[in-house]
Amino acid sequence: MSDTLFSFTTHSLANSPSITHTRGGRDMVAYKEEFIKNERGFHLFTCSWLPDFQEPTALILLCHGYAVECSFSMRGTGTRLAKAGFAVYGMDYEGHGKSSGLQGYIPCFEDLVNDCSVFYTSICEREENKKKKRFLLGESMGGAVALLLHMKQPTYWDGAVLVAPMCKIAPEMTPHPLVIKVLDMLCDIIPTWKIIPTQDIIDIAVKDPTRREEIRSNPLCYKGRCRLKTGRELLMVSFHLEKNLKQSMVKKTW
Repeated sequence: MSDTLFSFTTHSLANSPSITHTRGGRDMVAYKEEFIKNERGFHLFTCSWLPDFQEPTALILLCHGYAVECSFSMRGTGTRLAKAGFAVYGMDYEGHGKSSGLQGYIPCFEDLVNDCSVFYTSICEREENKKKKRFLLGESMGGAVALLLHMKQPTYWDGAVLVAPMCKIAPEMTPHPLVIKVLDMLCDIIPTWKIIPTQDIIDIAVKDPTRREEIRSNPLCYKGRCRLKTGRELLMVSFHLEKNLKQSMVKKTW
């Protein structure tokens, strides 16, 4: 196990994990929350949904989208998959949800991917999980995270589910090279400013009106304009994936 993996230490708000159970019998799901500390000193929120009625058949690692989080936004997904017999794990990225960091700010996308890699690898390498299949599930920006995780360790993951992954920019949306050059210069001066005009991400990503309003009322979700450095990171990652998408093709296995 690497030194980086050991740099993650477990924390919780009450010195012990928060565990709750939902329903009973075959529908019994154990939900757990913990905080980990990464090598940059940030406390990152993690959660899991585990089936209490059987040994999990496989692991599913969640990669949430931009500006949202796991414990609320992906609760329905986690619960349903756990009821189906899967062990489901999630983590709020730096600057997202309950994790520390400036809300909605991604100073380095590679750091975000590395945090996921270290934490999810630690889950997979637990003695009780070593023989279980490992699947990534990514939505929107989380789809890009899942693809990059696979590119880091192409033989480690058994497959992935990608929901509207962020991996290509439409030609009509691609900024002019001069605009990108100006963006790079401004990122060195005002990286956290919320000045990038974007469409409403919630309207685009969530079609159900009820769930859309639930997310809007969730204080853990970032709802402001995209921060300057965040926009640049998302742009560069999209360019990178578009050019290297063949390398990130995951195996179709079960």
